[in-house]
Amino acid sequence: MQVVVFSTKPYDRQFLDAANVGRHQLRYVEARLSPETALLAQGAEAVCAFVNDQAPAEVLEVLAGLGIRLLALRSAGFNNVDLTAARRLGIQVARVPAYSPAAVAEHTVALILGLNRRIHRAYNRVREGNFALDGLLGFDLKGRRVGIIGTGRIGVAVARIMQGFGCRVLAHDPWPSAEGLALGLDYVALGALLAQADIVTLHCPLTPQTRHLIDAAALARMKRGAMLVNTSRGALVDTRAVIEGLKSGAIGLLGLDVYEEESELFFEDLSGQVLQDDVFARLLTFPNVLITAHQGFFTTEALTAIAETTIGNLTAFAGTGRALHEVPAPG
Repeated sequence: MQVVVFSTKPYDRQFLDAANVGRHQLRYVEARLSPETALLAQGAEAVCAFVNDQAPAEVLEVLAGLGIRLLALRSAGFNNVDLTAARRLGIQVARVPAYSPAAVAEHTVALILGLNRRIHRAYNRVREGNFALDGLLGFDLKGRRVGIIGTGRIGVAVARIMQGFGCRVLAHDPWPSAEGLALGLDYVALGALLAQADIVTLHCPLTPQTRHLIDAAALARMKRGAMLVNTSRGALVDTRAVIEGLKSGAIGLLGLDVYEEESELFFEDLSGQVLQDDVFARLLTFPNVLITAHQGFFTTEALTAIAETTIGNLTAFAGTGRALHEVPAPG
């Protein structure tokens, strides 16, 4: 099957080629899928897209006009796709429902540890010959309350790690998981979690209901000076409200691996350019903020699983007309 793969980097090609072993004709393009680039899919039967590719109705209409029948996502999230339009146009949407929960969970904990012990600041100080400890004071994780919002595979993996540190784990999820209950997680209402947790970490999908879940009202309910970490979806957090929270001291520490306007920044080398995003630039001025560029998934194990599941979706669709992990249409 002919497949155009958007938003590709050398590592994408390496892992997809290893999983594909010649089964499909993969045509790699570096450009992101957008209304301006959709025509690059001409001649293909399927399109493979990543998290910052955009597939609104206007893009899907172009793809349908080119004969595209499958949109295979190299991600778990699908909020960048108009599923209603896809169904109307006869384009099946598939995804990678799980790749390596450990990858994102461990990156989350790395942000927690780095922020708490000010590793990013200490590293730069030592390189400059400054061995003073002022401003680097952290706290013991043992005995602290960690609030996990969303207890799917990743949230549960984070909970298990934090329990290993001796933390009390609070959880909030409309559908408590069997694994979370088996771990003895203390499921509470969102307001109670925000009020009690020393560390709040987000592990839920982006939906209309969860967009800006952490806004000014939520920040006002949080324990003053608490740590907030987001390795899930950028738009779960109202960035402007968080900046105000940092300025007022409502948020003591902030760790982000995602950002709501990241599509214009992440996965690209912009080091030789002037940063145009003033909101993101303001975040970078705070000494108590640690940001990574959506690398939580970036492990050998996760990339292998993403590639193998993506190729599996393509192969199943080519053989039966149904992908292995189809995203159901709304309703």
